Amino acid sequence: MRIVITGGFGFLGQQVADALLKRRTLCGAPIEQLVLADRFVPTEAPVAADPLVNVVQGDLSERLDDIFARPVDVLIHLASAVSAECEADFDLGMSANLDTTRALLDAARAQSAAGGPIPRVVFSSSVAVYGSDPALPLPPVVSESTLPTPQSSYGAQKRVCEQLVAEYTRRGFVDGRVARLMTVAVRPGKPNAAASGFLSGIIREPLAGLPATCPVSPGLRVALASPRRTVEGILRIAEAGRGSGPGELEGGLPVNLPALTVTVAEMLETLRRVAGGAVADRVAVAPDPAVEAIVGSWPAAFDNARATALGLRPDESFESVVRAYVDDHPEAVTAADLPAPGAIRP
Repeated sequence: MRIVITGGFGFLGQQVADALLKRRTLCGAPIEQLVLADRFVPTEAPVAADPLVNVVQGDLSERLDDIFARPVDVLIHLASAVSAECEADFDLGMSANLDTTRALLDAARAQSAAGGPIPRVVFSSSVAVYGSDPALPLPPVVSESTLPTPQSSYGAQKRVCEQLVAEYTRRGFVDGRVARLMTVAVRPGKPNAAASGFLSGIIREPLAGLPATCPVSPGLRVALASPRRTVEGILRIAEAGRGSGPGELEGGLPVNLPALTVTVAEMLETLRRVAGGAVADRVAVAPDPAVEAIVGSWPAAFDNARATALGLRPDESFESVVRAYVDDHPEAVTAADLPAPGAIRP
């Protein structure tokens, strides 16, 4: 089996790649090659050293011949310009998100038209496809049957791509699946340009001994998923069979990955409880109306039934998310600021 991950050296791309390399199989078949395609390849990337990995560097639309040099069985499309970038630069978002996705779908279509396998395409969409329209406010709890009315360029681009995946699937060009990702927190590493990036920053930076700014009202409710749960969801949707039986994907609806609903205040209180007041006090609240307008337009409570039917579940609590981050990234935590290990780990 030949698998391609676009955005393969982004945070999620490397997490998905690492999970696949540990398993060495997908859909019950051995992985023969894992292609990691990205514009930027870090000088030190442990996943790139694995003999199964092939690196394709450059603009995706210009490297399609390399990506499809051999038949692609599964394409996991994670590459994307993020929310604040798309709001600041409309043309960037349209090119990176919409045009590139269509180019990938057309290349996948050409493969199947030439007699090759019909690629299984997993598209990573976003909770940002939802928004509260003045004529159609969001319901208190959102499900896949809720009409998406995005209130940002990023959300609109993701929604258009969802429809493209559905249409190419209806026509039999690809076997498309859409996973709508919640805000992933806590992300390690440096801050990115996502409007929701502060939801990781207000935990990550204080734990590393750095100050952080919370640009929204602490009472704002948000829907989160840990990196572990997000990777689990992406791979489960990639593997699910088609049908109406247990654990199968029925119909063409996207799957909203399971959401943990918390307020920003609850996140900060969890940080205080887990790491102590000195760490939590490194966060300063300084509202930014532009950020709150984007993140506040996204729903915070989800009906997880469709994901549950696939065996997926949300994180148990935000405390479990913070503990997992501490366990997975001890190098990013200032040890002197932490209480005894027994107070952090279960």
